[in-house]
Amino acid sequence: MAWSIDNKKCLRCGTCVSVCPLLALNLEENGLEIDRTKCVLCAKCSKVCPVKAIKVEK
Repeated sequence: MAWSIDNKKCLRCGTCVSVCPLLALNLEENGLEIDRTKCVLCAKCSKVCPVKAIKVEK
């Protein structure tokens, strides 16, 4: 599995950051960053994103 972020769509609302169980997401000045060493691809972030800016794909 892999994920992709569309920072042009991202509203920087922080919803995804708040649901990440492993604190793998950070909102930076240039957009959302995912720490690949922490992320286990649970896809919670993509499920709660109101604009579908995060995609987790098989």
